[in-house]
Amino acid sequence: MASRIGSAITSKIVALMTAPQGVSVELAALAPPDQAAASLWQASQVRAQNAAADLVERSSGTQYPAANVYCEKLVNKLTEKFRTFSGTAQMAIEIRYSQDRLEGLQDRLELYTDAVAQTLDGSRGDWGDGMFFAGAYEASYGAIKHGGKNFVQQAKITFDIEVSVN
Repeated sequence: MASRIGSAITSKIVALMTAPQGVSVELAALAPPDQAAASLWQASQVRAQNAAADLVERSSGTQYPAANVYCEKLVNKLTEKFRTFSGTAQMAIEIRYSQDRLEGLQDRLELYTDAVAQTLDGSRGDWGDGMFFAGAYEASYGAIKHGGKNFVQQAKITFDIEVSVN
């Protein structure tokens, strides 16, 4: 039961991000006029898995920017006593951006993170199948490291989805 819940929510998030009216629209609106924003939201760049960046780079050709969507934790609070699962799913979207120069790396990563956050903000409410997103999220940024095209940085957006299913 629990694995199906996490997989179902992950699939909905990937579909939300890669939809024609998803993150690409927000990214185009946020990008400065002098910068051409590359579209992150191609199917090959958005993965439904929790994998370390160096492992992904070694196993397959990673195209940056990249996003991983996964369920971090399920909590069955039994708020509705006669439901099989009634609680929260803590979801995560990791965005990785890489380029050959250090200058502007964090700015570009923040642009992609803002686009994902605005897409989530626009999808508040009932997601169907007993899933509900209230709109709260948290974004955190990692340090710039060596990797990818030379330098790589990661942002992580975490949020809760309320779930009530039989």
